[in-house]
Amino acid sequence: MIVAELTASVLSGFPSPADFDVTSAFWLHHTTRLPGADVTYRNYYVLVRVGEAFGACSFEAGELDPSCCADTSGRNLKDLLTSNLPLPIRIAALDAYLAAVEPHHSSPDAEEVVLPAGPPDVRARARDEAVAGLINVANGTKVALIGVVNPLVDAITARGGVCLPCDFNLERTASGIPVRKDLLEVVAEADAVVATGMTLSNGSFDTLLECGKPLAIYAQTGSAVARAFLGAGVTALSAEPFPFSQFSSRPSSLYRYRTET
Repeated sequence: MIVAELTASVLSGFPSPADFDVTSAFWLHHTTRLPGADVTYRNYYVLVRVGEAFGACSFEAGELDPSCCADTSGRNLKDLLTSNLPLPIRIAALDAYLAAVEPHHSSPDAEEVVLPAGPPDVRARARDEAVAGLINVANGTKVALIGVVNPLVDAITARGGVCLPCDFNLERTASGIPVRKDLLEVVAEADAVVATGMTLSNGSFDTLLECGKPLAIYAQTGSAVARAFLGAGVTALSAEPFPFSQFSSRPSSLYRYRTET
């Protein structure tokens, strides 16, 4: 099942997405630079709110204008899913629907992991340790990392894995590993794959589903969308619903799912 098929299933299913109204939509530009790092991360998100649920999708710089939010609030999710709005908004709408129907905190399949209070580097390391724990890494295991987060690179290598990083926006990791841009090349070399939820908005998620290798998704973007593919290409998931850990210094939760031990 690919993302387009999931959307079609939602549109024909129950409850109808027409019954869910978007009460707010917002566009975020967030930058961060962890202590000792020489790279400033620049992240962009669009979010839509339906009742208690938030749907989220990150996107590349310049892909989406903040004015899109004015065209989103007040509409229902069926309207958004069938519109010609940019893909990140449609992914956020799909995520909002699935999160409203089954929130992560009430899913019987979810393992809640509470991230500790603290500064960004402490919380980032705790988050990425939780993500790295989703994959079985032995000495020499080659792990393709699609979407580079430096604490996650460190967590993989600390377990004896060989990290194969891939990212459009970086040349090297903080530890000096060259970062490649060819996803297919990196995945072909790997024994297992860890990928960000942003692959949902850049078109590569469907490709990863068919890679035939253990695939763990770490998702702020589309965390409920990625959950729908557990057992159908996705073998494990770290789902972090909004508000994300980087926006708070207090304890917060992410939810881990596994299809295999």
